[in-house]
Amino acid sequence: MTPERWQKITAIFEAALERDAGARNAYVDEACAGDAELRREVEAMLASHDQASRFIEEPAAVVAAHLVTNAGHDSLIGKTIAHYKVLSLLGAGGMGEVYLAEDTTLGRRVGLKRLPEEFARDAQRLARFRQEARAASALTHPNIVTIHEIGEVDSIHFMTTEFVDGESLRQRLAKGNVELATVLDVAIQVASALAAAHEVGVVHRDIKPENIMIRRDHLVKVLDFGLAKLAEKPQPEGEAPTKMMVNTEPGVVMGTANYMSPEQARGVKVDGRTDIWSLGVILYEMMSGRLPFEGETPTHVLSLIIQREASPLARYTPEAPEELQRIVTKSLSKDRDGRYQTVRDLLIDLQALRRRLDLKAELERTAQPDDGTITTTNQQHTTAAELAEGTAIAGSHAPSSAEYIVGEVKRHKRGVFIALAVVIVAAVGLYIYNSRVGRQINSLAVLPLINGTGDSNSDYLSEGITESLIDSLSQLPNLRVNSLNSVLRFKGREADAQAVGRELGVDAVVTGKMVQHGDGLVVSVEMVDVRDNSRIWGRRYDRKLSDLLAVQNEISREVLDKLRLRLTGEQQKRATKRYTENTEAYQLYLRGRYHWNRRALDDLWKGIDNFQRASELDPNFALAYSGLADSYMTMSLGGPFGQSNRPPMPLVEARLKWGQAARRAVELDPDLAEAHTSLGQGLEWLEWDLAGAEREYKRALELNPDYVTAHHRYGVFLVVSGRSDEGLRELKRALELDPASLPINADLGNYYCTTLGQPDKGLAQLKKTVELAPNWPRIHALLSSCYAEKGMWNESVQEIVSMGGPGFVPRARMYAATGKRDEALKIIAQMKERSKTQPVSPMALANLYATLGEKDQAFEYLEKAYAERVPVLRGLNMYHVWDPLRSDPRFKDLLKRIGLPEN
Repeated sequence: MTPERWQKITAIFEAALERDAGARNAYVDEACAGDAELRREVEAMLASHDQASRFIEEPAAVVAAHLVTNAGHDSLIGKTIAHYKVLSLLGAGGMGEVYLAEDTTLGRRVGLKRLPEEFARDAQRLARFRQEARAASALTHPNIVTIHEIGEVDSIHFMTTEFVDGESLRQRLAKGNVELATVLDVAIQVASALAAAHEVGVVHRDIKPENIMIRRDHLVKVLDFGLAKLAEKPQPEGEAPTKMMVNTEPGVVMGTANYMSPEQARGVKVDGRTDIWSLGVILYEMMSGRLPFEGETPTHVLSLIIQREASPLARYTPEAPEELQRIVTKSLSKDRDGRYQTVRDLLIDLQALRRRLDLKAELERTAQPDDGTITTTNQQHTTAAELAEGTAIAGSHAPSSAEYIVGEVKRHKRGVFIALAVVIVAAVGLYIYNSRVGRQINSLAVLPLINGTGDSNSDYLSEGITESLIDSLSQLPNLRVNSLNSVLRFKGREADAQAVGRELGVDAVVTGKMVQHGDGLVVSVEMVDVRDNSRIWGRRYDRKLSDLLAVQNEISREVLDKLRLRLTGEQQKRATKRYTENTEAYQLYLRGRYHWNRRALDDLWKGIDNFQRASELDPNFALAYSGLADSYMTMSLGGPFGQSNRPPMPLVEARLKWGQAARRAVELDPDLAEAHTSLGQGLEWLEWDLAGAEREYKRALELNPDYVTAHHRYGVFLVVSGRSDEGLRELKRALELDPASLPINADLGNYYCTTLGQPDKGLAQLKKTVELAPNWPRIHALLSSCYAEKGMWNESVQEIVSMGGPGFVPRARMYAATGKRDEALKIIAQMKERSKTQPVSPMALANLYATLGEKDQAFEYLEKAYAERVPVLRGLNMYHVWDPLRSDPRFKDLLKRIGLPEN
């Protein structure tokens, strides 16, 4: 919302308040002049104002005096409600009175909340009271007040909870400055409570110091889920889900408005991130002694929350740790997407900060040794060598170096000196190693990082880090780096680096392991010289998931350094380029690539969803748009996708979305070779703009002469365009750069079979590729086609059937080629019937009619394919099945329209 828009809303709101209730609607109608959204905003503010006026809470003493003097109000003090004896009044507010009571059955003190009779008669308020009980009783957590019972006796609606013997955070703040340790302790416990609530769908929506109690033993309890909203429960259209309340402390005129999130202030739908904002406000207040947004009236406060940024915490508390300032700033992001996305992420950062501060304090206490000597121990759980090399990742928990040092300090007075000695020894050893005369590394394979998390949902991360490292290192001249496709078959295996390196034909292999725990990320990598199995380098990175981009850059830089490659500044910049600063967008991109690499239809849809979300989080993230373009392209080309719950995207839609994504990627980053390659492929196969496609492929190779995918795609372009010699050179260059690449090996075998007139060589090439990826559907489809080219019909059918396909086309071609015309026509009839419920390519039917010699029907379906701009028409010159049609003028005309040469 712009400041001008907000000023207009507040002007109408304030003017409406000056009018009688009966005249307000007419005024708002006139002032909003048919702007439905403007009217909704104004009405939400008026509703909040009315609610605040009705729900004003008074301090306990004031309410008590009111109860004594007001004969019409029946105090519960001294009475027994069910088996609860009411002892005294603790407080009161808009949702009822809270008493201290004794449970006479169990002999314990409890808090008893009573809903006033006039509210009990209000169905909405009564429903909210019950909602509080249901929401809170569903939560079992040490930092959440326990609900004992909800009941009704003699028209008195009540709820009993555990009695918290302590003080509210508001009372604690009134005493003056709060120590940093207490700030973190309170925030961590509140965040822990909210994390538990959010996991079962409960959003508190009224986190403020009054609702946070600190027991005498320092245990924090979160109270009052009176405004809680079950997150999965839909809101009525147009209803503002949050209403304003005011504070219960004496002398304070502003209340809950100070802790409202921007989305609450605007009266729009909220989620768990609104609690994160409120906790951020409390952190700010505990550290600085003041609120980030203060005004003369609740309306003024809401205006500030929506329009202005909070003053930096450092302005009032310069001694606050930088990390805490970052945490508060992120929690108070007005854009929900810029805030912590889950309170558990916030909790992890708070806990990590507390650990670092504890470590610092521990080190300061042990900085002076008793006698200046260094002692050693054999009682360490991690060896000194493992600490120095950083390769140990133990079981399900990988301790950070900081945690290790703290543990050693706790076990030994001079443990910190042990760690320092280890680091020094490691540094000296590394220096000695780097001083040796090393051999040049000309080729490298990065094997898929092992996912040590034990959760397949983290596979995208281990695979994504691997692919990103490969992409970075592939930018370098004079270094051959195997593609992800060529190394995926080693995924999840504790592979022998030397053996794998020899199999792949590379000089060095990078292996590693990744462990993720919440927002914690541990990556352990090492590089091995395949020629003598010597360890070139290794390191462990113990970071937060939010530091993922930085970790990948560090690994790339260190690998570059150990390879001793002489790079220009531009080359090094390209190899360590960061394409986005948004970690969440980057993780979504990695998820997208993980699914796209699998090519199954369900995975393509998941990839599109992730790429789309990444581009929404960072609209300038060129790689995300390139991923979208590749996904739409793959879906457009069709193929053996396997079973799926969703059909392929219609070709017209996929072509349109491909164009938008591919051109946006190039627009955002004109120097991104991947984007130019994606654009070139679509220009070739979807738009048949062959001149434009060749231009894009060449541009990609200018930007990165060793970019394997560009050589591959350009090679395919040249072969399909009838420039076989040039195309074969490009494909061989691609294979030279990445010998184990599945797509390159597959396409080369296919072209030997169909276009280059060497079917035996093609068959051998395809069989070799099948051995590398026996479950890859596309390779079996190509092998089936190659068998058909050689007239090996049974084998052709079996290749399709073995992958679960019906084998309609190869069976029909087999019948047609062997004189069993009727059987072939029966299959064609089955395919036509099938087309009524699921897509059947007109190219398949044209293929069969051409085999049968039915030229007119073949051209009928070829024209349908042309009208639909089916991409595979681009390969019309490649297969011998079309030979019976080649002399026909209609075929030559079709080739001309597609842009293909006559053979």
